[in-house]
Amino acid sequence: MPQGKPSVVPDDGLTTRQRRHRPLVVVHTGIGKGKSTAAFGLALRAWNQGWPIGVFQFVKSAKWRVGEERALRVLGDSGEGGSVVWHKMGEGWSWVQRDAQMDNEAKAREGWEQVKRDLAAETYRLYVLDEFTYPMHWGWVGTDEVVEVLRNRPGTQHVVITGRNAPRKLVDFADLVTDMSKVKHPMDVGQKGQKGIEW
Repeated sequence: MPQGKPSVVPDDGLTTRQRRHRPLVVVHTGIGKGKSTAAFGLALRAWNQGWPIGVFQFVKSAKWRVGEERALRVLGDSGEGGSVVWHKMGEGWSWVQRDAQMDNEAKAREGWEQVKRDLAAETYRLYVLDEFTYPMHWGWVGTDEVVEVLRNRPGTQHVVITGRNAPRKLVDFADLVTDMSKVKHPMDVGQKGQKGIEW
């Protein structure tokens, strides 16, 4: 695919411009490292274009401080590119007060409900649903519903979903799927994660 040119042009009745601006569903899955990192790289591109960005971190603890969060928050507050709003499971979603007794399944479901509300309102241009494959894989959120909501989302909203074990129905539906495979990893020889690499 040299210079970003497609190898085929589908007979779908769309103009080149319409096809170019079609909103995408992107999935980063597989057992290799880099799924979230790649998604946050897309968020940087979206910020540069001035798009409003919504990050929804599923599964990871609210105490987990990833470097991308701080960087994107600073960029979002800079007034130079797009806005960035960061939601973390465990800190409470927009309509749920912090509740230590709320279990992870309920938090994940409420996070998905917030995503649905934001998609309906066209709140963001790019959504990063980080580690969202897990709630689907574990049966906390129905894959059929996710696909249907994404299929019918209004406007030009791009959605990036990360995590291992992406359900087959999501993979089949998505426009872009990357499977990160592992060739080698320092943890294989006993090295723990480190600052600047894992967070």
